[in-house]
Amino acid sequence: MIALAPAPLGHEALDDPRCPTHLARATLADIARVNRLFGGIAAARYGLDLLLAAGATASTLTLLDVGAGGGDVASALAVRAAARGVRLTPIAVDSHRAAAALCRTAGLRSVLASAAALPFRDRTVDIVLASQFLHHFRRETAMALVRAFSATARIGVVVAEPRRSLGAAAGIWAASFALGLNPVTRRDGVLSVRRSFTGADLRDTLAGAGVRATVHRRPGFRLVAAWRTDHAHG
Repeated sequence: MIALAPAPLGHEALDDPRCPTHLARATLADIARVNRLFGGIAAARYGLDLLLAAGATASTLTLLDVGAGGGDVASALAVRAAARGVRLTPIAVDSHRAAAALCRTAGLRSVLASAAALPFRDRTVDIVLASQFLHHFRRETAMALVRAFSATARIGVVVAEPRRSLGAAAGIWAASFALGLNPVTRRDGVLSVRRSFTGADLRDTLAGAGVRATVHRRPGFRLVAAWRTDHAHG
């Protein structure tokens, strides 16, 4: 089991699986809006495209979305894969009961579990997605999680993260007022950016986990890395 050491600088509401249901649902709804409007979904799509373009894949694949939130990103990736002639079946994993319930409502298979001990054996899913997830943890924990993701994925892994910058922090703060986001979402959005990665940070974190992958800058102050696992075989 991986020891999940939280990232420094503060505490986000969704860091705690005991976050009250009403607050978790409000925050997850806000995150879904931000994902749609400011590049979160687009970043994950880009990572999926990189994997699917890297080599032959089956016409039916599974996607394990770790820290799936309300399932908006996984659902969007299923639509994207369908446009490429691939039937992608998402499996949403989250430690929050509110998130698991939202994923079930969205029609996704949902598993209430911690990333510390994913209830999947090695190579039992095709793709692992970690969207805006790793920055919640200290770098040593993030490295351990990346190693676990690589072991679980038969084909490959997609990591998408906010890019740490003053512009990103100022942007989410200003946008939160324009969109009428929950004050907790506003605070946590800025904190997420502060806890997140520069391109070099993410590259070094992946390298520390034994992964060599290009880190791509994407619109909306996003970073994406996607890599085929050693046991990928078409």
